[in-house]
Amino acid sequence: MNVDGLLKMSELAEASGVSAGTIKHYLREGLLGDDADVVRTSRNMAYYPPSYVERVRLIKRLQEDRYMPLRVIKDLLAGGPSRARDLLELEDRILERAAAVDDAQGRVAVDEAASRHDLPARMLERLAELGVLTPDDRGYGPDDIAIIEAMEDFRAGGYDEVLGFTVYETLRYKEALEPLVREEVRVILDRFAGEVDPDRAAEIVAAGAQPLRALIGAMHSKLLLAELRRARS
Repeated sequence: MNVDGLLKMSELAEASGVSAGTIKHYLREGLLGDDADVVRTSRNMAYYPPSYVERVRLIKRLQEDRYMPLRVIKDLLAGGPSRARDLLELEDRILERAAAVDDAQGRVAVDEAASRHDLPARMLERLAELGVLTPDDRGYGPDDIAIIEAMEDFRAGGYDEVLGFTVYETLRYKEALEPLVREEVRVILDRFAGEVDPDRAAEIVAAGAQPLRALIGAMHSKLLLAELRRARS
């Protein structure tokens, strides 16, 4: 068998900086591609293509830097390492831009937000417990403040605990939106990765945030009225 240019396991481990034991685990999990690329000269000896070096490094980086489980990495690599790198770069640019906007607008300390808005402290705490608000050690981000203001407006309009409206109402929307957002992210990454410059893609996503809010709000209003008419009839 011709093994010119191929690597023994020890050579693959040395070139990638990943232990042979870990690489063998990747192989068992089907993370390194088509087994036809591997040349086996005996039961205990195999040779691997040089392309495995970058693939092994990428898998290890996804595990260590992004804490991705192997099953997620396997799905990500289904389109090839190049596609995976395009997706990761796009994700990084979108998140970096979001973080920059967050920093520019500033965060509001938890105590300051509580004093500024007419919501009971217990309500803010419960919203955080439900994952609707996600304050960090610097306080609330812009979207958190928008949610707090919306809750404040709801209560001012009559949606209060006396009528049975509690913070748990927010879970209905959170749980309904989560699968929609997962699909939206899938579509964005699928259509932009490798096709649109990552910085430009991040700009498009950012520019679409406000129109999307308006679209969802308008569609919700239409569907609400349509459902009331249907119930009446």
